[in-house]
Amino acid sequence: MTFKVAVAGASGYAGGEVLRLLADHPQLDVVAAGAHSNAGEYITAVHPHLSAYGDRRFTPTTPEAFNEADLVIMTLPHGQSAALAAQLPAGQKIVDLGADHRLEDAAAWESYYSGPHAGAWTYGLPELPGQRERIAAADRVAATGCYAVATILALRPLLDAGIASPEDVVVVAASGTSGAGNAPKKSLLASEVSGSISAYKVGAHQHVPEIKQASGAASVSMTPLLAPMPRGILSTVTAKPVAEATAADVRAALAKAYDGEHFVHVLREGQWPATASVFGTNAVQLQGTVDKDSGRIIVTAAIDNLGKGAAAQVVQCANLMLGLPEAAGLTVNGVAP
Repeated sequence: MTFKVAVAGASGYAGGEVLRLLADHPQLDVVAAGAHSNAGEYITAVHPHLSAYGDRRFTPTTPEAFNEADLVIMTLPHGQSAALAAQLPAGQKIVDLGADHRLEDAAAWESYYSGPHAGAWTYGLPELPGQRERIAAADRVAATGCYAVATILALRPLLDAGIASPEDVVVVAASGTSGAGNAPKKSLLASEVSGSISAYKVGAHQHVPEIKQASGAASVSMTPLLAPMPRGILSTVTAKPVAEATAADVRAALAKAYDGEHFVHVLREGQWPATASVFGTNAVQLQGTVDKDSGRIIVTAAIDNLGKGAAAQVVQCANLMLGLPEAAGLTVNGVAP
């Protein structure tokens, strides 16, 4: 059985990656690829790597353009999804990659975002305890933020196992430039980014309340870094141990949490995650240890920010919502070198 899918925001990086994954999906067909300023243009004029779409054009991003779809995937800028979702039929399934419906706490939304809080949908991270079943039963799913995916999957097992304190969690995470979207900005020019790593939104990144909500952390200090690469996220999470912990304790907590998970891999001892290893995939690589000097627990996670951090994660949720095999159209095998 095949299902019809519409993509809103299909001209952006995440939208283009969704189109790429759906082009090879055995049971999902794209019936509309919505765009705003690019409406009417050929898809390949914006995404020349997507030759599977041939002579197809972007449609306007309107409810009428998505009438045929069994499921709508939204990859719109933050604050734009809620208005469109409100105009779609109640029974039409939606996965939203924007932040509009992630946060349960209206005050947290108002502190980190602009505009009114649109209310929370089912949170779209299947690897969290019990969440896979909730996603499968939902008509409205809010996919996770890219930094949040890598950080939550690294942190949640430590707190669930009771080996780390929820207080004073520190995150330093580097992302490729595609995480900032494809709008032209001076800070993203090759001459600005090449050969340089820079910090941004220090002490006030919008994924912090999401990380706290989904992981159980009480306080998070996050420093995001812009790395000179197009895609990938490497997140290093440190936390205070509740009691003296060993590297084996950390690895055991991670292994227990993700035993049997198709997309999350705890690496062998001595091997550390790398963004190149997850390029183009829905995979997550994890490794943990304990700092020799401070005794703090350290877990590092690598994802593709456009894969598990965005488009591939959305397809994973769509598969669950439509009753399809969860891994359909997705891969854990990266591209190297």
